Amino acid sequence: MTEKYELRTYKSSENLPKKEQLAYRIAEVATDPVAVEADVVEMIINRVIDNAAVAAASLIRKAPTSARNQAEAHPPSKGGKGATVFGLAQTERFSPEWAAWANGVAVRELDFHDTFLAAEYSHPGDNIPAIVAVAQHAGCTGKDLVRGIATGYEIQIDLVRTISLHKHKIDHVAHLGPAAAAGIGTMLGLDADTIFQAVGQALHTTTATRQSRKGEISSWKAHAPALAGKVAVEAVDRAMRGETSPSPIYEGEDGVIAWLLDGPDARYDVYLPGKGEPKRAILDSYTKEHSAEYQAQALIDLARKMGNEHPEVRDPNNVKAIVIHTSHHTHYVIGSGANDPQKYDPSASRETLDHSIPYIFAVALQDGTWHQEHSYAPERAAREDTVALWHKITTTEDKEWTRRYLSTDPSEMAFGGRVEITLENGSVIIDEIAVADAHPLGARPFKRADYIHKFRTLAEGVLEPAEIERFLDVAQRLPELQPEELWGLTITAKAGYLDQAPTTKGLF
Repeated sequence: MTEKYELRTYKSSENLPKKEQLAYRIAEVATDPVAVEADVVEMIINRVIDNAAVAAASLIRKAPTSARNQAEAHPPSKGGKGATVFGLAQTERFSPEWAAWANGVAVRELDFHDTFLAAEYSHPGDNIPAIVAVAQHAGCTGKDLVRGIATGYEIQIDLVRTISLHKHKIDHVAHLGPAAAAGIGTMLGLDADTIFQAVGQALHTTTATRQSRKGEISSWKAHAPALAGKVAVEAVDRAMRGETSPSPIYEGEDGVIAWLLDGPDARYDVYLPGKGEPKRAILDSYTKEHSAEYQAQALIDLARKMGNEHPEVRDPNNVKAIVIHTSHHTHYVIGSGANDPQKYDPSASRETLDHSIPYIFAVALQDGTWHQEHSYAPERAAREDTVALWHKITTTEDKEWTRRYLSTDPSEMAFGGRVEITLENGSVIIDEIAVADAHPLGARPFKRADYIHKFRTLAEGVLEPAEIERFLDVAQRLPELQPEELWGLTITAKAGYLDQAPTTKGLF
């Protein structure tokens, strides 16, 4: 049965015992030997495929190339056999924290993998690169790896359900560090005391401001979760050596709640699996059909529909205004409520356009499709008719859409909105959508075949056909893999492909 942890700040004089702290409760969840249920295993395989798909599409972009080049400078450390890096040969091995870093950036670069939204935002698939890297390095089995990934998803999603970070301008990866550390601890079979220390260290070292997702968004957006995974690997290493962490990390008088979140008087109810309760949180997350911020997924689908049904709205000369009525988050983070002029700038970075629903809606409305590269191309963003239409699009918060966004009832949660297009002739076209077509409750929920199709599509031209089939075979046998087979959980680019990547040079 799910158990409630009442989280609050404690004065140092109250001396909160270790075993009553949230970090220790997380460690107890991580050490619970409960079996991973079949539908959870199925979804873990889907997400491993999904991560590899989006990584393949990003291999020769600047940020993944820089991260890969950094990893190449760090050979396997003494404690194991090393880990693989996306794009390179299976036989090339690197220190696991640097493999986690490189693979994490490749997965996150296009903002195209899974998501879970509640009190906080998250991409729980960011757990996978770090956990896989340690599994390869430490000689774990596929079954061990599945257990670790189930824990990583469970902890991150359970924290995201209740504890808002963005409200206090803290980046969402502060929930990822503890989750990845807990997942690695489960996979390695570490004891609760060790995982407790690793979780505390991972949290302490992954709190940063949310400026990485504000204004002119930089390439650091892809690096931030990769750093959290790398830090989690390092935190586990230190904890295994007997090093300790700040305690109580969440509840302390000078801890995270008191000074970074809601303050000394704050109260949170965090719900975690009880002893013997399966870890099923991954089933509440959802992947992306389109390479864009998750709140844009449903609105891309709606834009395509409205453009196809009313082609006249594609011409800015016919349109007086487009207003998207949506949730608080969509309005203030990727909408006009952010008050970021960059969201209307044709010369803005890809990362910025990815966080501009006015831009995304305009392009999807005109093109009737969405592409991870073409839809963000500088020449596409600068097209005169698109700029004219784009600048007629605004968002506004609708309290009902905010309520549904924050609902804890999965059947009621919504990440879309209502769109009103006012034409120059005075007529108004109205339509709405609650969830993306690919969402579990959407028009076309993603199944295994959709994940495979996404992988094949994004890997085409990047991997040889035989490599595509090899990876899909290995990934779908994940729970049965022996340690030596885990090297196969990577993708090797076809000969000469990586030569197209930009040259990077740094210290390493």
